[in-house]
Amino acid sequence: MKIRNTFIEGLKIITTDVFKDNRGYFYESYNQQHFFDAGLTMKFVQDNESQSSKGVLRGLHFQNPPYAQGKLVRVIKGEVLDVAVDLRKNSSTYGQHYKIILNEDNKLMFYIPEGFAHGFLTLQDNTIFSYKCTNFYDKQSESGIIWNDKTLNIDWNIENPIISEKDKNNVLFKDFNSPF
Repeated sequence: MKIRNTFIEGLKIITTDVFKDNRGYFYESYNQQHFFDAGLTMKFVQDNESQSSKGVLRGLHFQNPPYAQGKLVRVIKGEVLDVAVDLRKNSSTYGQHYKIILNEDNKLMFYIPEGFAHGFLTLQDNTIFSYKCTNFYDKQSESGIIWNDKTLNIDWNIENPIISEKDKNNVLFKDFNSPF
C-alpha cells in the first residue's frame, strides 16, 4: 500500500497492491497499521455504499462540526470522477478543488479529511461507490455546496447530470460561511 499527497494538504491518494491470477484478484482495501505508519491515525466508525446509474452526480456534501466526517472512498464497480473542495478557512488552498478518477480497474482510494466538501459523478452504469467515515451521519449537520458553482469552477465534463432535489438546493460558495 502506498499513500501519497496531493497539492491540497490532507488529501491522500492510496494505491494498493493487487494480486491477480487466473482465479481473479485479491487486495487489502484497508489496513489500519499501514495508515497509522503513514501518520493517518483516524478511526473509522461507519461504512456506506451507493449504487448509481451513469450521469448521477452526488454532492458536494459535508457535515458541520461537531459531526464533521473524514472519508476514505473507493469504487467497487464502475467509475467515478471524484472531487474534494477545501473548506478550511485558514488553508492556503481554501476554495480549491482536487479531482481524481476512481474505478474498478485502478483500485485507487482517496482520503478526504474533515473540512472538505465531497462529490462524485458516475461515469458508468451500475457504479458501486464505497466509503468509510470517521464520524456518524447526523441529519441536522449535513450541508452542501451547489455542484456547478461558478466560483469553484469545477469541470465535471457534463451539462445535465442526474441530481437529487436536495442537491439542487445546495448553497453557492459565495454565500457559504465555513465552520472549518
